[in-house]
Amino acid sequence: MDMDTNVVCFENNIVKLLDQTRLPHEERYILCKTVGEVSAAIRNMVVRGAPAIGVAAAYGMALGNNPASDAEVLKRARPTAVDLFNAVEYMLGEIKNGAPSTEAAKKWHDGIIEKTRKISEFGASLIKDGANVLLHCNAGPLATAGYGTSLGAVLEAAKTKKIFVYVDETRPRFQGALTSWELSRAGIEHKVIVDSSAGFLMQKKMVDLVMVGADRIVSNGDFANKIGTYSLAVLAKENNVPFYVLAPSSTFDFSTKGGEEIKIEERGEEEVLDVLGKRVYGKGASALNLAFDVTPFRYVTSYVTEYGVHKKAEEILRLWKNTKE
Repeated sequence: MDMDTNVVCFENNIVKLLDQTRLPHEERYILCKTVGEVSAAIRNMVVRGAPAIGVAAAYGMALGNNPASDAEVLKRARPTAVDLFNAVEYMLGEIKNGAPSTEAAKKWHDGIIEKTRKISEFGASLIKDGANVLLHCNAGPLATAGYGTSLGAVLEAAKTKKIFVYVDETRPRFQGALTSWELSRAGIEHKVIVDSSAGFLMQKKMVDLVMVGADRIVSNGDFANKIGTYSLAVLAKENNVPFYVLAPSSTFDFSTKGGEEIKIEERGEEEVLDVLGKRVYGKGASALNLAFDVTPFRYVTSYVTEYGVHKKAEEILRLWKNTKE
């Protein structure tokens, strides 16, 4: 995966999305001609990853004729990833101010590309030559429609350093397969591991640092990310392994004080009970399928944004306020 591959683009009044439900076995694009089709693509995870969802939503707003109702349709697609809401609110403001919607959406996308480039560079500085990095879920170009966040840092570091990566398979949607695909295309050595083995690898001193993305970071530094992130953070702290959270400023929700206020998306149980369309569990089995969990700020070593590396959430809040003045 590289920046030459279009994850989300806008052509001839059509939102073109690389269908991530088909990866890594097939590269196919979905063409969305209406706001409803973009919303469905986000909900069905054709496009996924908080920044990429936001980009898709921005272009989705450019398709419609009724900004207020279009915004509500898009916001209902997925409740946890705040980039979606921030992108839609940005588009509403730009349209209200008379900006052409297609130009506004492109400006949002360009902003994400630049932010993730900087995040990847800052994140790469935290990875030493010869390091073993553990990644959870997928937070590379596919998930950002840009350079990536946690995986972006690895891709950047690997240009000048020897890096080895452990890839959590990230049940139930197996986003680790996307990370593995992107790493393979970049020629970076890695191994896929089952999610439950991560703690043992840390205990055996086989992991030097953990890097994750985020779907929503609130004002006290608590953050929501793919289910399983909280467990990794606790294990990292227990084993003295640095734990880094990489995300653009569009992922921050400063209107929410603490993680307990974050709404967690619950998805259909078939994602857990079925694997590749085949039922694994027996008759009568049911599943609880929480898409995200919330990690308290005390488990975070540092946050990485387009502004740099921050030890405390208060630093990010201060930077954000400065940008608004």
